[in-house]
Amino acid sequence: MSGQVWTAARIPDQSGRVAVVTGANCGNGLETARALAGRGALVVLAVRDLAKGEAAVAEIAADHPESRLELVELDLAWLDSVHRAAAELRDRFERIDLLVNNAGVFHTPRRQTSDGFEIRMGTNHLGHFALTGLLADRIVAVEGARVVTVSSNAHRYRARIDFERFGREQGRSQSAAYGRSKLANLLFTHELQRRLESAGSPAAALAAHPGWSETEILRDFRGIRFIQPLIRPMRNSAATGALATLRAATDPAAAGGEFYGPDGLFEMRGHPVLVGSSDRAHDIELQRQVWTASEDATGVTFPV
Repeated sequence: MSGQVWTAARIPDQSGRVAVVTGANCGNGLETARALAGRGALVVLAVRDLAKGEAAVAEIAADHPESRLELVELDLAWLDSVHRAAAELRDRFERIDLLVNNAGVFHTPRRQTSDGFEIRMGTNHLGHFALTGLLADRIVAVEGARVVTVSSNAHRYRARIDFERFGREQGRSQSAAYGRSKLANLLFTHELQRRLESAGSPAAALAAHPGWSETEILRDFRGIRFIQPLIRPMRNSAATGALATLRAATDPAAAGGEFYGPDGLFEMRGHPVLVGSSDRAHDIELQRQVWTASEDATGVTFPV
């Protein structure tokens, strides 16, 4: 089986499982939610725009009429919204089997979140850190539960973290800011996995990246319409890009701390396999520093 290409057809039955997917109204998040719903999971689409979320629910339901789908409003760039969404999820569910930290921003104009954080670090990392912490007691005791955080190969590039201005660094480079946030995603995953293991939790933390996928993450990139014809052959479809997340989330052989991405050239496209990450992502002291700084920035602590 290990030599076979991993596709959505290999997702085990998810009946009885509750899955929360952030940013599930479009792109990789939508395809992740669609695949999980198709295999029987109750899927909660956690989205900033409820109208778009309702459209996504209708689209998935058209493909899978028996699917169980719910919505929750979540703006990761606003900690008050994260707290409200987490409280709503806690009221609805006694357990959460799968939390997919998928939503993200990349080439958006330079700005801050509602709490004063740089938009990429605030949304991609700190919002998800807070959400995971606020839901942790619904996850850590659940057999087979997983937290899957979507990172990027951009974690390798210009991704140094300034702890004196953690979360608030406003450099000129959008790519560097994105790389910092994606490195933080991996550092968070490794530290969470270590804490889960130390606590004897049956849950696991994993990471994934979609390669270069056909999603809306580049919607604010100037000139994207001019280069689309050139880059499209190098990109995964959103459905294929979601496979790395889905493998991390559902493959029975996947283990805590693992990182999945495409098997193609430079991991830009292809089907999901175990991939490596930078030495910096494996720096234990850096993992601990990011965790502590994230607790300080968000005011959220974990029960592990």
